[in-house]
Amino acid sequence: MPSGRKLALILAAVVVCVGVILIPRFAQQRKWEKLNAQANTLLEQGKYPEAVPKALEALRVAEATFGSEHVNVATSLNNLAALYQAQGKYAEAEPLYKRSLAIREKALGPEHPDVARSLNNLAWLYHHQAKYAEAEPLYKRSLAIWEKALGPDHPDVATSLNNLAALYQAQGKYAEAEPLFKRSLTIWEKALGPEHPDVAISLDNLALLYRYQAKYAEAERLNKRSLAILEKALGPEHPDVAISLDNLAELYRAQGKYAEAERLNKRSLAILEKALGPDHPAVATSLNNLAALYYAQGKYAEAEPLYKRSLAIREKALGPDHPAVAGSLNNLAALYYGQGKYAEAEPPYKRSLAIAEKALGPDHPDVAMALRNLAGLYYAQGKYAEAEALLKRSLAIRENTLGPDHPDVAQSLENYATLLRKTHREAEAEPMEARAKAIRAKKAVQ
Repeated sequence: MPSGRKLALILAAVVVCVGVILIPRFAQQRKWEKLNAQANTLLEQGKYPEAVPKALEALRVAEATFGSEHVNVATSLNNLAALYQAQGKYAEAEPLYKRSLAIREKALGPEHPDVARSLNNLAWLYHHQAKYAEAEPLYKRSLAIWEKALGPDHPDVATSLNNLAALYQAQGKYAEAEPLFKRSLTIWEKALGPEHPDVAISLDNLALLYRYQAKYAEAERLNKRSLAILEKALGPEHPDVAISLDNLAELYRAQGKYAEAERLNKRSLAILEKALGPDHPAVATSLNNLAALYYAQGKYAEAEPLYKRSLAIREKALGPDHPAVAGSLNNLAALYYGQGKYAEAEPPYKRSLAIAEKALGPDHPDVAMALRNLAGLYYAQGKYAEAEALLKRSLAIRENTLGPDHPDVAQSLENYATLLRKTHREAEAEPMEARAKAIRAKKAVQ
């Protein structure tokens, strides 16, 4: 789910016939289930390289035992794809998700809830790669199947609404996202009760939408309610509580409430280290958030070791070419840039850009951000020609991928206009500034 809290492997229910001749098949099924459980445990621990062999063996057992077109094979394909996706190996994940979908459609029919799950998973892969046009029809078809098969108030419908809302949010379509997030929340509250952990996740997702729109009071109310639910339902030391603490801390950081944010960030980090171990990817994220808080306050000496530890964890757990590693490199480069250490900043900026292009494709928004950041470094050094080429490409990516009215497009226009003014091209800068102002005004009234 786009909430990012947990990527659970889906295990299909299997009916076993009793009979002497089926005992070997039963034993193989038990082996398959055990391998799936082991892979799931390793995935939750963030041990992706160790989980992959278990998932591969589960797929081999499923194909040998049940046949290549069996729904259990579809489940194994889905699980392996999810592991590859968690490692940023999107090219490897896509054909597995597609084959899983094809098996389920053939075996179960096009309107089965498990088909909806496959559609949702493939859509989420495309969503992660900013292939929004490909993701949207899959999310919508998944939603239609679930509504028809399970009714409009089923929790799976809430999940589907949440994912479609997150897709719109990523594109800056806040007006389209909000009613979907709200309907999702209403379903969760009605189906599971107002104190269920899934309600808390839904509250955090809606709060994030409000934070993006600078509706901080509305966001804080939702974040605090989410945190209270999770602490009561799961206990104060649960990893989901840590994530909720980080979400509230990020809200406070956005408002410059650094003391409140630091207390929450530190508590979150302590919970995750204790619950998941010091080398879990979630710990890397928490370290990154605390470092970002120090960076925002100009506490560079405190931020640097945290950024470096976050980077080391991600490289070890996820591999050197994962998008999260690119994010860590970008943050470390920005830290050096902020201190005027331009020579130290350039290599991590360039490596971050290379990883993003390789892992996500040349037209992903994260590539646009990396280009913009490297352009800023060149601008600061007076390398205006190099900076302009990068800003042009960054702007084009954002316009094509996010649409002409996205807030990030406004940012790119403003950056480009600044460079144009610096190089005495005011006539070119003015229409860009006017367009950026119009975009921001439009978003402010949504």
